[in-house]
Amino acid sequence: MALIELKHVVGGYGGAPILNGVNIAIEASDIGVIVGPNGAGKSTTLKAIFGLLTVTEGEVEFEGRDITNSEPDRLVPLGLSFVPQEHNVFTSMTVHENFEMGAFVRRDDLSASLEMVYEMFPDLKAKRNQNAGELSGGQRQMVAMGRALMSQPRLLMLDEPSAGLSPRYMMEIFEQVVKINAAGVGVLMVEQNARQALTFATKGFVLASGQNRYTGTGRELLDDPEVAKSFLGG
Repeated sequence: MALIELKHVVGGYGGAPILNGVNIAIEASDIGVIVGPNGAGKSTTLKAIFGLLTVTEGEVEFEGRDITNSEPDRLVPLGLSFVPQEHNVFTSMTVHENFEMGAFVRRDDLSASLEMVYEMFPDLKAKRNQNAGELSGGQRQMVAMGRALMSQPRLLMLDEPSAGLSPRYMMEIFEQVVKINAAGVGVLMVEQNARQALTFATKGFVLASGQNRYTGTGRELLDDPEVAKSFLGG
């Protein structure tokens, strides 16, 4: 059974749909990467899963359960977590407070999860009492990912996690994505740095005009001359 599956999903924000029959399926062991040109519907796909826009046709299933058009506050306890591209940290709260906020649905002891997140993002341990708004862009992205992990998700969705970051932080974020997946969390992410992201993707999806153009492993997409020519800059 797929961890998350979109079946012929159509939807948008009113007016003409942005998604025109998207099909995506990944297992819990997968890192799925969605790439494509601007306006292809990449970020919209993640928002459709997380109940942030109306799906008018098709279905979204999580572990075999229909979650189409479910509210985000119902999805987090089920095991979904979403890190948007912007406004993804509480800037006036400390790093530690951000992590605690990520566990708002939990009623158990957080100490093991906090230790795991600080181990995963060691740069943040020394800054645990610093406001997130004072951190660099790369460190803020790590706070956002760490906070998302505090809800103990089975699926972590990331919208452009490397946007605006230096090459060093981009690679660091990608390395953490691989570690998060190795720890048993399925990952579905949207990335503009398509070539780099597809190198570690187990599943890749190329969207254009709200539809799948190509689907395969990351390596298959990188090796496909049509994908390279049309979507990866040659």
